[in-house]
Amino acid sequence: MKVMCVIGTRPEAIKMAPVVNAFKKSPGFDVCVLATAQHRDLLDQALSLFDIKSDYDLNIMQPGQSLPELTARLMVGIDKTLSDVKPDLVIAQGDTTTVFVTALACFYQKIPFAHLEAGLRTHDLYSPYPEEANRILAGNLACLHFAPTEVSRGNLLREAIDDDKIFVTGNTVIDALLSTAEKNFPIGVDVPEGMRMVLVTSHRRENFGQPIINTCKAIIELVNKYEDIFIVFPVHPNPNIRKVTDEYLQNHPRIKLVAPFDYGPFVSAMKKSFIILTDSGGVQEEAPALGKPVLVLRRDTERPEAVTEGVVKLIGTEMHDIVEQASILLDDTSAYQEMAKGASPYGDGKSSDRIVQIVRNYLGQISE
Repeated sequence: MKVMCVIGTRPEAIKMAPVVNAFKKSPGFDVCVLATAQHRDLLDQALSLFDIKSDYDLNIMQPGQSLPELTARLMVGIDKTLSDVKPDLVIAQGDTTTVFVTALACFYQKIPFAHLEAGLRTHDLYSPYPEEANRILAGNLACLHFAPTEVSRGNLLREAIDDDKIFVTGNTVIDALLSTAEKNFPIGVDVPEGMRMVLVTSHRRENFGQPIINTCKAIIELVNKYEDIFIVFPVHPNPNIRKVTDEYLQNHPRIKLVAPFDYGPFVSAMKKSFIILTDSGGVQEEAPALGKPVLVLRRDTERPEAVTEGVVKLIGTEMHDIVEQASILLDDTSAYQEMAKGASPYGDGKSSDRIVQIVRNYLGQISE
């Protein structure tokens, strides 16, 4: 049974890696990896950590390419690869343009497509953009939906997806996280003794412009207010982020701007942090499992389970709100402990094994 796993960005690689390795260990499968390299360097870092090599590589990334250009180039490359490989089933993870185009290319060739991390929704087509539309479109073309939670399953059912095609598996990011967290990777940043480390990430398109400016101004106010905090900010290479962070944050002695961490060091950075400010979906899943409070620099999220659990809080990108909510955790021990309880609603580390068995059953049924 020939299974192709398609990966475009680092988050996809992290969440797909346990699935690829589970298929490799399972008899009766021939698994191959197609890397579109929607993010080149970051993707390569993640694949290397999990000892995965791509069998096919489109090397699609070009500086400054538009979404239409990316989509068109992906379609041509993925379509040709599917024609050459002729897989029995294709899996892609999440909500990137790679995922949407993979689903469409599979539909055109009548190849079954399975959607990993299916059913996440904000119910706002432009937030996050273009990811919300990507996952809806991919979901409507999938034959198997691997939903991480019952909330995600409910979203799919409300969109008239056949219940027989939906499987609540947990999120494979917990599989990857737990195996990685067992190791201690150097983060390459010397946080002074006695300092509380605040980890910051921001990269989403909707936070370009004034939102990232507000975030930077809030960071400045926080380091001026609290002499015992040290900011570590791995800055996304997109110039819409890099230009602003360099302008506002580069010269403060307790703010360290660094290149994006490899996944191993990033997990170690989360473990070392006191609180995390982020707009990342993956961090909303990972940090609660490590007992780290997360303040989300967004007004909505497709991952409401951790908000309901009380370990993640949506705070948006207004400067005052960021300072206020971070200050609560920095000042109030009981408020901090309530968010740092180490509860994760996203999985038990066995999601990948469940997915392999579901695929085995599915391919066995359609071949009969």
